[in-house]
Amino acid sequence: MAEQVIVCKELTKRFGDFYAVNNITFEVTKGEIFGFLGANGAGKTTAMRILCGLSFPTSGTATVAGFDVYHQQDQIKRNIGYMSQKFSLYENLTVLENIEFYGGVYGLSRQVIKERSNELIRTLGLEREAKKLVGELPLGWKQKLAFSVAIFHRPQIVFLDEPTGGVDPVTRRQFWDMIYEAAATGITVFVTTHYMDEAEYCNRVTIMVDGKIEALDAPQALKQRFQAENMEEVFYQLARSAKRSSD
Repeated sequence: MAEQVIVCKELTKRFGDFYAVNNITFEVTKGEIFGFLGANGAGKTTAMRILCGLSFPTSGTATVAGFDVYHQQDQIKRNIGYMSQKFSLYENLTVLENIEFYGGVYGLSRQVIKERSNELIRTLGLEREAKKLVGELPLGWKQKLAFSVAIFHRPQIVFLDEPTGGVDPVTRRQFWDMIYEAAATGITVFVTTHYMDEAEYCNRVTIMVDGKIEALDAPQALKQRFQAENMEEVFYQLARSAKRSSD
């Protein structure tokens, strides 16, 4: 039986009378690419912040890498990687300085940082850019570097919040190739996106609408269920259905 590395049961986050995350339940298995899909404001980022140990839920339960989101947030943070919606590296530091800085933050030894830094720069083909300021790199390269840094310490799980926003389609495809490579090493990838075509790249997806999970399954199964040609059609059917129910 596949190991479950994220387990959520009736997880809820409320701000006054507003439910940003409303009673969601799901599990994610080791090495899975798990898509957390929905329009802006659907509750994706709020749920991710809870799972990353950055925010407490109002009710419900959740464990990440075996640690409880209420009482073991520090342990969660040590076992995950995180790439935020906004570019998260320091633009006034060089490529190499950024890698070394985050290696230190993750608690790696100097020797390990040196070895992995050289390996990463070679893998990304950034030998000529290693001493350039990150701010001088094209956006696509910044995003690839940010992802590589997020998994530099080889975490159990990496959380990616809208990682391909603003980049061109070719770079988006290349970024997903990197995600596949990470998953092949056993890293679980939890990715939020509002690009419905990216759902096709995931093993399973949830579709969030107004804080609730309206569907959870493999992309092909969802397309068959809703008799849709693509995931965008699935999403719009779910969104219309949710709107009718709330009216």
